[in-house]
Amino acid sequence: MDSIEQTKKYWNEIHNSYERADIVYDDWLDLFLDDINKCGLPIIDLGCGSGNDSKYLIEHGKQVVACDYAENAIENVKKNFPELIDAKCFDMTEGLPFEDGYAGIVIADLSLHYFSEEVTKKVLNDIKRVLVDNGILIFRVNSINDVNHGAGVGTEVEHHYFLNEKNGRYKRFFDRDDINKFFGEWNIEYAEEEKMDRYELLKILWRGKVSKK
Repeated sequence: MDSIEQTKKYWNEIHNSYERADIVYDDWLDLFLDDINKCGLPIIDLGCGSGNDSKYLIEHGKQVVACDYAENAIENVKKNFPELIDAKCFDMTEGLPFEDGYAGIVIADLSLHYFSEEVTKKVLNDIKRVLVDNGILIFRVNSINDVNHGAGVGTEVEHHYFLNEKNGRYKRFFDRDDINKFFGEWNIEYAEEEKMDRYELLKILWRGKVSKK
């Protein structure tokens, strides 16, 4: 099994089955609720997983397009959230299947830290393409201090980008300089390192909001 098939198998197993009542979200998007409430265009939930953020957005009356790499994730969100205006399964590294200026906001919750520098920048440029002028990207990414979830583990193939040989998966971890480097072509409106307790072990991450220049 090649690495692409292994990755897809892993995420499909992670997102095997969910029921709507069991899907919970934390309050990370509350900080940006004014922007969310003002958005009258579709909001893309990029890397929707079980649909935590899609659920939050739907409950706030938004038009949501849920997107994920795993077929199981998309089947689950279609079943659990019939209010979605669309749900799409695709590999974001191959481009986002949306026209220019389609969305007012893109949410990328723990979905942008798996790629090489070249691919990460390519994905960010495509996110910018599908946003309207002054559109917003709201994100969370791994911190270099996220030791409970793999920071510093494995072979560093690029700066702060590691291959864990035990599971064959790649992860990128960010510090302030990385945030400035990767999002430097955006208006960085908020970027802070924070703690999240949604998982069994404490997670350290960056929460951010950037807007299209």
